[in-house]
Order: sequence, then structure tokens, then C-alpha cells
Amino acid sequence: MGHLITVATCSLNQWALDFKGNLERTLKSIRIAKQRGATLRIGPELEITGYGCADHFLEGDTYLHSWEVLGQILNDKETEGILLDLGMPVMHKNVKYNCRVIVLNGKILLIRPKMFMANDGNYRELRWFTPWGKHRVTEEYFLPRMIQKITGQKTVPIGDAVISTHDSCIGVEMCEELFTPNSPHIGLSLDGVEIITNSSGSHHELRKLHTRIELIKEATLKCGGIYLYANQKGCDGDRLYYDGCAMIVVNGQVVAQGAQFSIGDVEVVTATIDLEDVRSFRTNCSRGIQASTAPSFHRIEADHALSDGRLEDNPAIRPTTLKPVFYHTPEEEISLGPACWLWDYLRRSKTSGFFLPLSGGIDSCATATIVASMCRLVVKSCGQGDEQTIADARHVAGETAESGYIPTDPQEFAHRIFHTCYMGTKNSSSETRARAKELAETIGSYHIDLNMDTVVAAMQMLFSLVTGKTANFRAHGGSNVENLALQNIQARLRMVIAYVFAQLLPWVRGRPGSLLVLGSANVDECLRGYFTKYDCSSADINPIGGISKSDLRRFIAYAQLSFNMPILESFLDATPTAELEPMTETYVQSDEVDMGMTYDELTEFGRLRKVQKCGPYSMFTKLVHLWSDRLEVAEIAVKVKRFFFYYSINRHKMTTLTPAYHAESYSPDDNRFDLRPFLYNASWAWQFERIDRTVLVIQKEQAEKKD
Repeated sequence: MGHLITVATCSLNQWALDFKGNLERTLKSIRIAKQRGATLRIGPELEITGYGCADHFLEGDTYLHSWEVLGQILNDKETEGILLDLGMPVMHKNVKYNCRVIVLNGKILLIRPKMFMANDGNYRELRWFTPWGKHRVTEEYFLPRMIQKITGQKTVPIGDAVISTHDSCIGVEMCEELFTPNSPHIGLSLDGVEIITNSSGSHHELRKLHTRIELIKEATLKCGGIYLYANQKGCDGDRLYYDGCAMIVVNGQVVAQGAQFSIGDVEVVTATIDLEDVRSFRTNCSRGIQASTAPSFHRIEADHALSDGRLEDNPAIRPTTLKPVFYHTPEEEISLGPACWLWDYLRRSKTSGFFLPLSGGIDSCATATIVASMCRLVVKSCGQGDEQTIADARHVAGETAESGYIPTDPQEFAHRIFHTCYMGTKNSSSETRARAKELAETIGSYHIDLNMDTVVAAMQMLFSLVTGKTANFRAHGGSNVENLALQNIQARLRMVIAYVFAQLLPWVRGRPGSLLVLGSANVDECLRGYFTKYDCSSADINPIGGISKSDLRRFIAYAQLSFNMPILESFLDATPTAELEPMTETYVQSDEVDMGMTYDELTEFGRLRKVQKCGPYSMFTKLVHLWSDRLEVAEIAVKVKRFFFYYSINRHKMTTLTPAYHAESYSPDDNRFDLRPFLYNASWAWQFERIDRTVLVIQKEQAEKKD
């Protein structure tokens, strides 16, 4: 006879230090899991505090409030009858740990600390936590007195152990531990653990989900078993978007998969599984030999059965069937991830909407289209009756609950909360002005079209009055210094105008509050430093700052058809230009000409610099092999040296870069992802001389081969 069990995992939109909200969302997920008949429920990593507390994990208050929240969960009768795997920080012997707390019927069974920390890229866990280094060892943890009064326990085990129920065995693997070469699930499965839980705080990155899912599947493909993966979702206070996708895998096959992107706060994923499927899968002879000699984990008994006799006797209850894994395309990821991140930021910041300088170029077009996608998601969620989304939409739109307002049309909702502005000068073209206007009409934004020549002229006049000098554009005989300064005046004044309008437009429209200013600098321009410091790249948040130009173009092509926005085709056909210099019969400003490299080349430089960890010389040697079919070796050397020169002289701009949605593995974000100096010796004398010597050697060898 089979042993059918129903288990639950979830994705929760937790918020750093929002203990009240985090508790409500946790309890809601437990109620849903119980309603679906689950006897085991796991939640995301550090779900009680929120994952992104950062240095707040060093504060005693964070630990105090975590225990207070856990006390409420233990006291809640609705949490009885189900085994709970909860996440919170715990201090043991004056050492701080990132822990799972296993709870049953108002009692704590085990505190399991994380053993391998995520400490690269966006993660700095070793700054706040210490890994548990005593494998297969437990100690006694003395509970706070407030918890002792609730549970009647004075001490509980803390360490590396497993939970033994009446009918199975459960072990824990936490986030980064899955990604390590010698993951805990190997030893757990060899010791007879049939169910492995993984509570994670994993962020979205373009094209990353495939890696994560393959690792989850592989964890039980060789070893057999049931793998429950829980993840946080949403923006919990910084540049990352945690992308959910809770899932349940049995013997390497997916039986349940949650949404990767959603503006809902709570998603519970359940599946009914036959434990006998795990046992039959593990009958392999080689596995048996290894398992028979594997070291044992301490087993903590739980007076609890995961299976229910009624399930076994009821033929209507059947195991959940296998599901094909679902992946979004990169274009869909761009349309959904940043849109969900924007919505979280907007509703949680309690502001009245967005303000976007809309230039008529593809970058600001992409930002505007992402806001349009956000409005579509909000309307869809409201249509499905999500009470939290309805309440948030009313607040952002300036409506009360009594008004009964519910967004039903994305354009109407966008007109309430999205403000765009074309800030033209005599250097602007009629084409970009018309594109901006038509895009705003398509999306439904509250659009302003203005000329700022008088403001620019006033600034130039001020300089002339003070210095007695008049700067001229290069097209009018000016030097490069004058030409760049005059461009920067326009760019920086647009930032000032943007913040004036963002602060006052709600007042103009008879509404309270202010607007969040959106930026539109892409990851390639940030890497190269091809933007003006404190221009329109200086904003409150930037949804495209971690996305490459190439990916943005593909996203716009996707949105043109998927969102039925024909105007987007004209943005794809247009030449990228800043429109900061006068146009003449022989000269029209072009981004790629100004930069001295293409956007595709910038993407290649970025990946080699960050992902492949290349300095100038190693980048050059790799590109000789990659680009030799289209460029001479000397040309490759020139491009590499040009990139590193401009990268280094502009690196200081990264220190003031607008917080941007993290989406790309080669992001130059200076905050914590890409830690570099911002004052370089831009001559790179030693490195560039090494490149030059190699060029001469290669050219000599090529010449000898021709002879």
C-alpha cells in the first residue's frame, strides 16, 4: 500500500524588518497549506525578518523581534497539526546564525543553522552570520524566557540533525548549500532522509532560472527523494528582485512549480506524493553499498505522521502528476521582473506614481514600456480579486476604500500614476518628439511636452557674465571641452527639471504626495560611463540599469507584438542618439560613434571583465580568438585599450549611480555587486605595453606565414 503525503512550499513577498507584515504573510501561507491538506510546510530563507536586512542582522533588536514573531506563530492554534519549517536569525553562544526553526504543535523540534554561506556577487552573508561548522553535531540551545513560557521547553537542539516522523525522515538544505560541490543533500539521502527542504533567498537574473532548476532536479535525480524548494519573491528593500518559483521535485522530476514573477504577496505550491516512489527509486545496488557505510545524522523524533490513512483508502486522492518545467524567454523576464519590482517599490514607498523623462530614444521607451507592463499586471491581479493589490492600487491612485475604485483598464490606471515629459531643445528632432508623444498616448501616461531652451540659455548667459567667455559647440568652432560642457548643461538641467515636476505635478493635479523619478541608463552605458553624471541617469530608481542594450531591443520587439504597441517599431528603427549637439548637413550625433565601440562589443567587454574576470591583457588574448575573423589583431588591441581607458576614467560615476534592478551578471553596480576602485591610473601603462608587445609578435608571425 502506498504512503500518500501532501506537502507544501511557498513564495512569500517578505519585506526587510516588516515583522508585522511578514507574520501575516507567513500565517496566511500556513492556513492555505492546511486547507489543501498539507502536513509539512516550508517557507523562504529568513522569512520572519525578510532576507535583505543587511547590517540590521548585526542588531540585537532584529533577534528580539524574530523571537517575538515566532512566539506568536507558536501560540496560534491555526499552526497546529502541520510540521513547519520557518526561517529566522538565531544567536547561540554569542555567535549569529542564519537558521531554520522546525516547529510542531507549539513546540520547537530543531534549530538548524546554515552551514555554507552565500558570499559573492550580491551576497555578503559572512558579514552578518557564521556558518555552522560542526557537521552532524547538535548542541543544546537555551530558549529565551518568553518562548519557554509558550512551549514549556527550556532547551532545544541546535545543529546539523534530521527530523524523524512516524512514516518518513526530513532533512534541511539551505539556499547556497545546494550550489556547493559537496551539498548536504548527498549525505542526507544516503542516510535515509526521504524529504529535503530548501529555503532560499535567490534573486532574479536573466537566464539564471535554468541553472537553479537543473541543480534542484539533479539533487534527487541520482539520490532519489522529495525536494521542496521555497523562495522569497518581490523587492524587499533593495536592488534585487527575488523571483519565487517555488517547486516540488520527486526523483528528479518536477511535480509542482510556482510562478517566477507575480505581484501577489503569497503563493503556496502543494503536491501529493507517494513515499513508496522514493523507496523503490533507491533500490539501486551501488546506492545501497554507499548508504550502508554512510555516517549517520542525529534523528530527532516528531510525534507526527505525514501520511494519513484516509488518503490511502480514498481512491479519489491520487499522486500529483509530473509537470513540464516552464521557463520565460529573456524578453518575458524583462517585461515581468522589473515591472513587479517597480510595483513593490511604488506601493511600499507610499508615493503617488512615477515621473519619467521620455526622450524618444529606446532606453526611456523601454522604461516606459515596463511601467505599461506593470499597469497590465496590476489590472490583471485586481481582476482576479487580489485584495492586497486592490488596496495598494487605490492608495497609489489617490482613492479611498469607500470609492470602490478598482483598476480595470491599464491605460486609465497609467494616466493616474504615470507621468512622462519630453524636454526638448533646439538640438532635438521632430522625430523624437513625435515618438515620445505617441508612445505616451499608447501607454496612457500624463504627458508634458516642453522646450527648455530658455533655461539652457540662462545657464550659458550666467557663465558668460561671470567669466567673460562664451562656450561654443564643436559644430560652431568650439573645442572638445566647450562642446562637452554645453552638452552636459542640457543633460543636468533635465535632471533638475525632472525633480521639480516630480514634486509638484501631484499638486497640479489636486493630489497629495510626490512622484518617484525613473532613470533610463542601460547596463552597457553604465559600464562605459557613457552618460553625464547627475543628468537624467540620476533618479530614484532605474528598472533597466542592469539590462544590456541588445536585450532591451529584443524586449521592445517582443512588446510591440505582445502588448499591441505598433509605435515601438519606430524606436527600433531609430539610430541611438543623445541629441545634445547641433545637427548639420554632414553630422548627426550617434551613440556608438561617440563611444568608439558598438553596444554588442560593450556587452562582450562587460562579460569578460566581470564574469570571466579578465584584466586588459587576458581580455585581449581572448578576443584575438573570438574576433580574429573580422578584425586585425591591432584593431582588437585598440578597442580593448579604448574600453579600459573610458571604463577607468568614468568609474567614479558608479559611486552615484541610481539604484537599478539587478538583472545582468556583468553589472558594474558599485554598491555591493562590483567592488572596484573609482580612481584608476587610466594609462594602464604596464598592461597596455604587454598588449602592444603581443601584437607585434602576432603580426610578425602572420607576416612570416605569408612569406
